[in-house]
Amino acid sequence: MKNQLFLVLFLIISKILTAQQKSDITDVTVYLDGAEINRTATINIKSGTTEFIFNGLSPHIHESSIQISGLKNASVLSINYGINYLSKLKQSDSITVLQDKIKALDAMIESEYELIAGYNEEVNLIQSNKKLSNETEVVSLEQLKNFATYYRTRITELKKAINTSNSTINRYKKEQIDIQNQLIEFNVEEKQQTGEIKIKLSSDVSTTLDLNISYNITHAGWFPIYDLKADKINSPLSLEYKAHVYQNSGCDWDDVNLVLSTSDPNTNNVKPVINPKYLNFINRYSNYNSQRATKSYNYKYNPLVKTVSGVVTSTTDGLPLPGVNILEKGTSNGTQTDYDGKYSLQTTSGNTLVYSYVGMQTEELPIHSSIMNVTLNEDNQALDEVTIVGYGIKNKEYNRAKKALEGEVPGVNIQSSNGFSNRNSEIRIRGYGSVNKNNPPLFIVDGAPYTGNINNLKQEDIKSIEVLKDASATSLYGSRAANGVVLISLKNDSESNINSVGNSISTGITNTRFKINKKYSIASDGDVSVIEIDKFNVPANYNYFAAPLLNENVFLTAKIGNWEQYNLLPAEANIYFEGSYSGKTNINPSATTDSLTISLGVDPNIIVKRTQLNNFKKTTFIGNNKVIYKGFEIEIKNNKQFDIELSLYDRIPISQNKDIKLDDIETGSSEYNDEKGILKWMLNLKTGETEIVKHSYSVKFPKYKRVNL
Repeated sequence: MKNQLFLVLFLIISKILTAQQKSDITDVTVYLDGAEINRTATINIKSGTTEFIFNGLSPHIHESSIQISGLKNASVLSINYGINYLSKLKQSDSITVLQDKIKALDAMIESEYELIAGYNEEVNLIQSNKKLSNETEVVSLEQLKNFATYYRTRITELKKAINTSNSTINRYKKEQIDIQNQLIEFNVEEKQQTGEIKIKLSSDVSTTLDLNISYNITHAGWFPIYDLKADKINSPLSLEYKAHVYQNSGCDWDDVNLVLSTSDPNTNNVKPVINPKYLNFINRYSNYNSQRATKSYNYKYNPLVKTVSGVVTSTTDGLPLPGVNILEKGTSNGTQTDYDGKYSLQTTSGNTLVYSYVGMQTEELPIHSSIMNVTLNEDNQALDEVTIVGYGIKNKEYNRAKKALEGEVPGVNIQSSNGFSNRNSEIRIRGYGSVNKNNPPLFIVDGAPYTGNINNLKQEDIKSIEVLKDASATSLYGSRAANGVVLISLKNDSESNINSVGNSISTGITNTRFKINKKYSIASDGDVSVIEIDKFNVPANYNYFAAPLLNENVFLTAKIGNWEQYNLLPAEANIYFEGSYSGKTNINPSATTDSLTISLGVDPNIIVKRTQLNNFKKTTFIGNNKVIYKGFEIEIKNNKQFDIELSLYDRIPISQNKDIKLDDIETGSSEYNDEKGILKWMLNLKTGETEIVKHSYSVKFPKYKRVNL
């Protein structure tokens, strides 16, 4: 009986030991929220049924996403995913060192407490034996002096020793707190359980399988960030497109192939159903809320944002809203806007901010940026501006699907450097060689300026090529087209659409994928790895913008046409102008306009002042009506060392009540939109020049009423 029990236990233990299978992460597709992990494993199976376990996996796996391939003639009987609470994930060496140091400090603190206990025992012993004499024996003066000296000296020594130990304990505890804060910075979780995938296979023969296991996880993602650099006005805008990749999945990604995808698998993909809406009378005191459409912002949560600040304004008049409640969703952490509509909030554990104000629609936005300016009760933006910029006016098109570039495109010379065919080739447009023989033409690939190695493009992926070398080139691309322009279009299904930093871009039906050209190792600590996605030299129209009604600062803006070619996502951008860091801005390519306007910051060398004219500060009464006269003067001075173009905006109110009438409207030299009441001046100011513009109006309304002037 004992032998049979021993045999059963031996078989069970053997099965457990042999069932553990090692697997390696080879490829990771990182989504905006989440990631797809691809592992490989080589296993040997016998004929019949084989069960094995892939252990040491992330505890954040979506069980329904697990897929197995490479089965050959074997078939899957079952796949199960579970958490092993007895198995612990291995921490990184740096974290293990810190945790061991905390344990060592605990031991040292305990040792100091033991010393203090011993000192206190000795103090109690001395104090309990202070009596020197009895009824039959009298203590001499010399004995008394000796004891007093010993008592004073020893008690003092013990008290000092106790104080020293207490100071040492405090120093150790402070060191522990610093280490704990560092572990928090590393996003170390106390729960370090592992995930396991248990697979049961059936096969008619013994064989070796090279399996591919893929699954989706949470606690990972990426978010974009941009660097915008402008050396001077009227020069191309340098845009560096970067990805911040993070993961805290429980497993390190060591030397893996990375693909960054713009899709989000956590998005609700169920289309809405439109049902009839029936009107009926309701009680005036009933709590009835009209259904509101789900908004599409394309903003994604950025876990690295620790402080959010911004301004909350109203879409009705563009004025700041004081007293708006801002709450971090799911927490009690919140704040309110001040008198100027400004706010600042330290984030904690939430990932969404809720903006609420009496009489306006509540807005919920993911914490995506350190600057979040919010507009409540959205309406058509009064100061929206649309400029259509044309790129790629074609005068010639040549289909080149199966032909080499060399000798096939009229007007183009291709020369190999130093006569070697394996070196980079130089492309010249005939007609420009004598003047600027050392400068190549400007390459535009799929509508975007191409600054990388043109030899990275594969011939079979090129759909068409065209050459611009006349006035149409310089009219579109300015001085950069002095040596001509080569416009290249790639096939839509091309996998070798290689950008300027060597990464491959493939555009699917609903997302864009950036295949990174080198392997990366990303630790499971929640820290960020910065990966360069692409780099552009973007044609931009620079302009200064001022709306002193709302803000007396003058902003430099850059307008980018054909912006959809760059596969941008809403994100923060660091601004560098004239070699200096100028602050942050936000890029929101979700607009439906044909151009994307980016604010490059405030220029203090252009002064704008808006003042009310004294002769319009008056009120008159005509019968039962009150008439108020308003007039304003705007003074602009250019203190720059060069001439500038400035777009200046103001507005005249619009009546929403037949009893409120506007009259005596003087718009001066502005372009006036009477439907929106917007005034616009396009000013060309020479260096040191000052210009003054004026506008005025009157408002008539019943004298016993009040108007929100």
